Amino acid sequence: METTSLTGKKWKLIEIGGQPVADKINNKEPFIEFNSGEENRYTASGGCNGLGGTYTSSDNGKIKFEQGMSTMMACEDMSIENQLKNVFGTADNYTIANNILSLNKAKMAPLARFQAVTTVNEGALLNGSWEVDYISGPRIAFNGLYPNKKPTITFNLPDTIATGNSSCNNFRVSFKLDGGNIKFGMPMSTKMACEGQGESTFFKTLQTINKFSISENTLTLIMGDIAVMRLQKK
Repeated sequence: METTSLTGKKWKLIEIGGQPVADKINNKEPFIEFNSGEENRYTASGGCNGLGGTYTSSDNGKIKFEQGMSTMMACEDMSIENQLKNVFGTADNYTIANNILSLNKAKMAPLARFQAVTTVNEGALLNGSWEVDYISGPRIAFNGLYPNKKPTITFNLPDTIATGNSSCNNFRVSFKLDGGNIKFGMPMSTKMACEGQGESTFFKTLQTINKFSISENTLTLIMGDIAVMRLQKK
């Protein structure tokens, strides 16, 4: 019997294909979250790339996933991520009991099981300084974009002005926060001349972001259901 809803919580992957899942995969927690907004999006990770897309569900436990684009990083252990992708392509119903979410195919054994976890206010977890170690989009390798200095950003909530360095200039940027949603304003920066595309890539990417997630010391900034920037706590 369903005792809670899909939305409004984080679900930690604890079992897939009948086998227990480690607490961390590639030092990341595997999970899924469901957004109850107009587009019914989901965000997930199998311990490597950011996964996501849209889903439809019904009161009688039916569910269908439509997978969107994901990041394309290669990690040491891709097995859980690959299995999780298969679950999203196969599952057609779900059950929730005792804070355990099961994704199922017909009446077969669960394809995957998740444990509801209590999360603190993620907005408060933004506070502090973060350094970029991944950015999507440009054809130039990350170390080529930032050969000497990586971009940083510092939050000090409840102040809604973030500060940082673009890898060249210091900047200030306003932002709006609503739960796990975030929207940045136009950055205002100092005017030193910068070599390469690193600064422009960082600022342009910042403008596309509308969501964020935090796991341990990793901040992921997301556009739609695509992780476009990753930062580590300094």
